[in-house]
Amino acid sequence: MRFSVFQESHIGGRKVNQDRMGYSFTRDALLLLLTDGMGGHLHGEIAASIAMQTIGTLFQQNAQPYIKKPERFLEDCFLAAHMDIHRYRDTHKLSETPRTTVVACLIQHNSAFWAHCGDSRLYWMRQGQILARTRDHSRIETLIAQGKVDPSERATHPDRNKLFNCLGADNIPLVELSRRVSLQAGDVMLLCSDGLWSMLPDHELAQCLQNNTVVRAVPDLVSSAVSIGGKTGDNVTALAMAWESSGNLGDPLTSIVTHTLPIGSVTTTIQSSQNSASETTEMFNDADIEKAIDEIRGAIEKSTAVTSNFTANFQIKE
Repeated sequence: MRFSVFQESHIGGRKVNQDRMGYSFTRDALLLLLTDGMGGHLHGEIAASIAMQTIGTLFQQNAQPYIKKPERFLEDCFLAAHMDIHRYRDTHKLSETPRTTVVACLIQHNSAFWAHCGDSRLYWMRQGQILARTRDHSRIETLIAQGKVDPSERATHPDRNKLFNCLGADNIPLVELSRRVSLQAGDVMLLCSDGLWSMLPDHELAQCLQNNTVVRAVPDLVSSAVSIGGKTGDNVTALAMAWESSGNLGDPLTSIVTHTLPIGSVTTTIQSSQNSASETTEMFNDADIEKAIDEIRGAIEKSTAVTSNFTANFQIKE
């Protein structure tokens, strides 16, 4: 693999930065990961950190040197993170469970797979065009899809912070998975929190990443979003990866080449956990996990009914 990657986060106008981001790679696989703790509930930053640690640890344990079943891996990781967040609440006797959104992208064998819960987004871009974007699991997105609200109201509508899906809620998270996509040289994957995409229109994100390297574009986008958000603005976080072919050397100062890495080695910016992933296995046996995953898959297959099923369980995200 050959790629460039850059990440940046800013506290914005908040007292605490509840966003987390990071990436890990082996010789044959790359994981991009971003979480956004939900400020409408206690300790959102803790939920965001737990999700990062659990998913990052499971990647390091299973990418030998690539993930055998990518879609299943992403489902299992999200469910394990959800369980670890609930375990944290039980252990620390919290009055409610911390909650977080999450978006992850797994790249291997020149293909990408992604999954998300909540309103943290992934954009897949090529030559300045957005080929795909994750669908926010929010009340406002539902209203827009139903034609009841104009898309221009995303940033101002009173229901913009109501989510029907996240990690840490009482209900099992609905893991929305992408199809497998083939990457071409120059393709860009952008993962970002709502602090970025709510301040900058999609076409501006695509244009900036088309005209600049990820090393330059990410800081520029974060800075612009922070400036627009002002003193009351949200945390702003972005993680972008530019895919490079073997024939395209890219910038030798920023390109990462993995084919010379030994099998078993992992490079990561994600703090791993020695407890979360292993404890999940102890608390939940294979039958429990299989049952929960079957419930998730069944719910996704009925995605047209998801919003009606969860209207009474919206999570507030500030």
